[in-house]
Amino acid sequence: MLLAPRTRGESFTPADRRLLDDLARQAGIAAHAVRLTTELQRARERLVTTREEERRRLRRDLHDGLGPTLAALNLQAGAVRALIPQDPAQASALVAEWRTTLRAVIADIRRLVYALRPPALDELGLVGALREQAAQYSTHAGTNGVQMALEAPDHLPQLPAAVEVAAYRIAQEALANVVRHAQAHTCRLRLWLDDALHLEITDDGIGLPEEHRAGVGLLSMRERAEELGGSCIIEPAVPSGTRVSARLPLPEDFLTDHLSEAHSLPSDDAQRSRDSGVSDGLSRSRESGVGGRNTEVDSGVSDGPSRSRV
Repeated sequence: MLLAPRTRGESFTPADRRLLDDLARQAGIAAHAVRLTTELQRARERLVTTREEERRRLRRDLHDGLGPTLAALNLQAGAVRALIPQDPAQASALVAEWRTTLRAVIADIRRLVYALRPPALDELGLVGALREQAAQYSTHAGTNGVQMALEAPDHLPQLPAAVEVAAYRIAQEALANVVRHAQAHTCRLRLWLDDALHLEITDDGIGLPEEHRAGVGLLSMRERAEELGGSCIIEPAVPSGTRVSARLPLPEDFLTDHLSEAHSLPSDDAQRSRDSGVSDGLSRSRESGVGGRNTEVDSGVSDGPSRSRV
């Protein structure tokens, strides 16, 4: 490019302006590409860091927890074998201690597995796991009397594993906050699909304090959503309480293969209209809840979203 000084007051010609427009357009594309490349590199670094931190945690738990315990059990097995012909009573006592230790080892293994992926997602699916979670917190609430309701599609397609886990963990943390801090009477959890998975938890409690600072739990919810390119907003609800709204994007191939209108939750107006039309014909059934407790479910029309009240 050849540049030459201009005289004072000399304006750009139409040809100059077209050239500058073309240069600006190309420079903008190049700058945007550099920015995307930098963000991609940072995302890769975060993924590697997260993966290595998880590996370090697993290694620590396995090496410092299960490793020594299993080594001790091996020594105890040798001692029991030697005692059986000489002192059967003492051998029996050692076996009893052995069984207690084995139960603790099994609990540690389950804890590790649960930390990787909640088993309830594989056993019940996302909607069933959320219903079970609501039942657990409702039972835990005790005298607080928090009445929890779940609104979700009757059937969801098989969601990507990362989306399922993020939605479950966000709901888990939000429900725990309602029970511990909100002093709420009711809590509603809504789940629906369009071009993303949407999760909304609303309570009628005391709301966020004026000088609110996000703790570890709230930051964790935001991070889980942002890792998938989504968002998690925590804000005051109207007229009172707190509203947690998470949006978790879905991959393009998933949208092409699975998404349909049947999977989305109707709007509030349509839902209220449907509820009012069938309120007289609601059938009440008793479902088995968590820990031997019963969960009460109001079943409406068969082709709409299931509405569970815990």
